[in-house]
Amino acid sequence: MTTTRVAQLTLTHRPRRLRRTPALRALVRETKLAPDHFIYPLFVREGTGERRPVASMPGVFQLSVDEAVREAAAAKQEGVGGVILFGLPSRKDAAGSGASDPDAPVQVAVRAIKRDVRDLIVVTDVCLCEYTSHGHCGLLVKDDATGETEIANDASVEELVKAALSHAVAGADIVAPSDMMDGRVGAIRRALDERGFTNVAIMSYAAKYCSAFYGPFREAADSAPAFGDRRSHQMDPANVDEALREVWLDLDEGADIVMVKPALPYLDVISRVKMEFGVPTAAYHVSGEYAMLKAAAERGWIDEERAMLETLTSISRAGADIILTYFARQAARLL
Repeated sequence: MTTTRVAQLTLTHRPRRLRRTPALRALVRETKLAPDHFIYPLFVREGTGERRPVASMPGVFQLSVDEAVREAAAAKQEGVGGVILFGLPSRKDAAGSGASDPDAPVQVAVRAIKRDVRDLIVVTDVCLCEYTSHGHCGLLVKDDATGETEIANDASVEELVKAALSHAVAGADIVAPSDMMDGRVGAIRRALDERGFTNVAIMSYAAKYCSAFYGPFREAADSAPAFGDRRSHQMDPANVDEALREVWLDLDEGADIVMVKPALPYLDVISRVKMEFGVPTAAYHVSGEYAMLKAAAERGWIDEERAMLETLTSISRAGADIILTYFARQAARLL
């Protein structure tokens, strides 16, 4: 008789490898993808009947509100749990004032989707980068001592609060601050509660890294910085403990869900966050990750469907309860 030590347990019989029929594989699978755990990103612009393709993201479009409603309804029909809306205003200024405009594309789209698509979670991105003429996530000021331009944190938070409130008024279920300004989660939570929106949840981009994988998104959302970069407020890719501190701070300020972004280069961070805090954890499978799979599949280098599902499974296996992905509808159909 042989013994095998597995996880400090002594087995008197060596375990047999299961014969993996499809039914048995499904029965014993440890990680299971479900479409209702996907959130589908949509880029909303003004106009009617607009579906402008994003060159670097095959299958992704800038959508007018009517088309966004159709896309949301189709996603719901396929079992997708929710959508997240990003706005493309027709006018931008240095203050990003369009972010809180009740007639901006996101606010109009929220009202339309909540009216026409039942039981679909609507999330809104809360940031200024899509609305500022300079493309940065906050308001800019010049430091008198150094002459350098920097982001004014507290003034930016005030504008973010206005935007989040306007989304809640429109009917958003979840607001998702993605700017990484200090204190914005607490300020948004207080403002929502004071206005009676206690049931509007906050999904915080808590660990958002300064990543090379955001390029296609910036084309889709027309949000590339006119100068400089976002290293001052996005995280250093080398840091994990810092991510845990950022998550702790956002939870302490009232975040209901915390997000790690991007997903694939930071699977270890997703795992640490889930193990350390045990709270609802989201991961954003970002534009660059999507574009790489699409490009490789177009060239015949990989099987797109298998690679997509394997990728999404790895994100779920790492600990993500919610996956934001441009593959949401395609994956939902396969699942």
